[in-house]
Amino acid sequence: MSCCSGIAVPLADASSSRIASAKEIWLASRDLGDGLRQVLLALPDVHCAACIAAVETALRKIPGVELARVNLSTKRVTITWRATDGGCPDFAGALAEIGYAAHPTSFEDDSRDPLLASLLKALAVAGFSAMNIMILSVSVWSGADPATRHAFHLVSAALALPAVAYSGRIFYRSAWKALSRGRANMDVPISVGVLLAFALSVYDTVQNAPYVYFDASTSLLFVLLAGRTLDHLMRGKARSAAGALAKLVPQGANIVLPGGAIDYVPLPDVRPGMHLIVAAGERVPVDGVVVNGISKVDCSLVTGESRWKHAEVGTAIQSGVLNLANPLTLAATASADGSFLAEMTRMMEAAESGRSTYRRIADRAAALYAPVVHGVALISLFGWLHATGDLHQAVTIAVAALIITCPCALGLAVPMVQVVAVRRLFERGIMVRDGSAFERLNEVDTVLFDKTGTLTLGEVRLVDSGNIPPDILSVAAAMAKYSKHPASVAIAAASAALGRFSGTFDEVGEFHGCGIEARAGDMVYRLGRPSWASATPPPTGRGSRSTSVLSRNGEAIAIFSFEDTLRPGARELVDFMQAAGLSVGIVSGDNRAAVSSVARQLAIEDFSAELLPSEKVDVIRALSGAGRKVLMIGDGLNDAPALAAAHVSIAPSSATDIGRSASDFVFLGHNFLAVKEIVRTGSRADALIRQNFGLAIAYNIVSVPFAIAGQVTPLAAAIAMSLSSIAVVANALRLGTGMEGVRADIRAREPARVRG
Repeated sequence: MSCCSGIAVPLADASSSRIASAKEIWLASRDLGDGLRQVLLALPDVHCAACIAAVETALRKIPGVELARVNLSTKRVTITWRATDGGCPDFAGALAEIGYAAHPTSFEDDSRDPLLASLLKALAVAGFSAMNIMILSVSVWSGADPATRHAFHLVSAALALPAVAYSGRIFYRSAWKALSRGRANMDVPISVGVLLAFALSVYDTVQNAPYVYFDASTSLLFVLLAGRTLDHLMRGKARSAAGALAKLVPQGANIVLPGGAIDYVPLPDVRPGMHLIVAAGERVPVDGVVVNGISKVDCSLVTGESRWKHAEVGTAIQSGVLNLANPLTLAATASADGSFLAEMTRMMEAAESGRSTYRRIADRAAALYAPVVHGVALISLFGWLHATGDLHQAVTIAVAALIITCPCALGLAVPMVQVVAVRRLFERGIMVRDGSAFERLNEVDTVLFDKTGTLTLGEVRLVDSGNIPPDILSVAAAMAKYSKHPASVAIAAASAALGRFSGTFDEVGEFHGCGIEARAGDMVYRLGRPSWASATPPPTGRGSRSTSVLSRNGEAIAIFSFEDTLRPGARELVDFMQAAGLSVGIVSGDNRAAVSSVARQLAIEDFSAELLPSEKVDVIRALSGAGRKVLMIGDGLNDAPALAAAHVSIAPSSATDIGRSASDFVFLGHNFLAVKEIVRTGSRADALIRQNFGLAIAYNIVSVPFAIAGQVTPLAAAIAMSLSSIAVVANALRLGTGMEGVRADIRAREPARVRG
């Protein structure tokens, strides 16, 4: 086993390795806007940190490429480029020149695992040869006469040859591919070690030496393949939660044609506005709104809540939701690429590919292994040859040094923990946008919360609509429909039974953090923050309630009061943060009385109210300038600049699109205890990464001197190297233990309204 955990499949043997054309890649790419396009390519031949560096370097040399990021866990590369001439660069051709086949992921066959099948076949051949050679070696080592011993050596050579040729090809192909292009990977010293051990045994057999080492060379292959197979299986448990998420998306959808007929079309052909039929037992293919039917839906994939939800006409449903009871007709509100599930998949891909400081250190160290490994082996060879004059002994020690100095444990130390952490959180309804956020999360010493929609659920209710004249309320509602702010939604909901505003607006605009401005002839209406809407803000007198003002030409004509409820788990989360020694505060654009009320309920002493979005950013920058590391938790459009400015950021799935995009973590449920799990997972991940580094460094400190001193055989070196990698992977898989209490807490505290 090594940090090169894959097999370089020859082009003639694998359909998955065919080279895609530039046109195919263009069709598989998606438009990011502003001339940018992005595509995800499968790279079945990437194996280690050296492969990552080679691929990313080659792609970045192509004109127009702005980002090339390889995900070793999924064997994929994400490429973002600027399509200035409307064409697609020949990415596949450029990668083929350095020995890597590439194709869009849609070409992959996920029904089987060809890598695992190849490993198992090679392992079986090596195991059969090693077992039989070991039986013959017992007689030789027990004192067989010279003729019998020589015959057994010849039989052992015949048994070892297919193992070395067939089972060893996994290492030879990868090593040759690297060497033929002027690079080196960990399979180079492994190949050299296996072939040297076999050649030395053949030489001893020809010379009729009393002992040969066919058992060592075949056992070496068996142990290396066993370790690599186990590593592949263990990594498979944590590999690509994004892949598992993507498999939940249907390949197509049943659409209702204008004449009423139903046609099944590929998912990429679904466009907003189309009507879709989702049968019972099917998952919703794209985001949509129910236009016909009543059913129960399972939203656990989307919200993390296990209780079924009632769906009826007008209910918005996100992609990935499972329809349980009756057929539903939905009007699509997004294309496949723009749906919620597609966004979550992209988050997972980005998170697993994230480069933290730890990971960059490990990647650089692993990329420098070739000169270190070969240097140690050469020093051992020439040193022992000079000291003893025994070429046989010198070569044996050099082979052991080649094997034992593999830094694969170091190469696996960080990515395994990162991939496991991303998958664990995904299983708990938490999406990770950037894997490096785990490291930054452990540096946080200050936590800032937004109020509306974050500490509270954001489902505000207009409490005094009966005191507002209907004509004025209809004006406010007509303006509110242009905004997704919770207060605007509440005003629109409260005026649903009223007639529509009889007039028309010439111009409507939303000023983030302030409110909405509408012009109708010579009238200028403003709805929002009292100090912004009215030149002389009236006294609200609403105590701890949030308020908005509707003004006409600067004169207040109505005051709206809103009530909201605390998000479940908010008090427990604040207590947890404070007990951990973190400074906790609130930064909100709401009025001081409302913010003060929430702060008092949560025992938060430090809070700021009536802040504009730019002022929230100023608060964070001031704290950063004082050396503080800020975790910002917010949801609204006005929180996006603050989320982006913070050291780490978290948002609920109810946040605006730009709010989710600016966050490092997105939790899908309503309960705030998910944030507690994010913090705890980040802490455990950091501890496991440090442990893995310690294991890798300790292994090399202990083992290398023994190998150079000639105290380790090639077989023992293979066992030690494999065990070090397995130990690192197994340690990473411990991340999920000890988290059951938090999950049970979240389930127990979900309110009945959310569950049902």
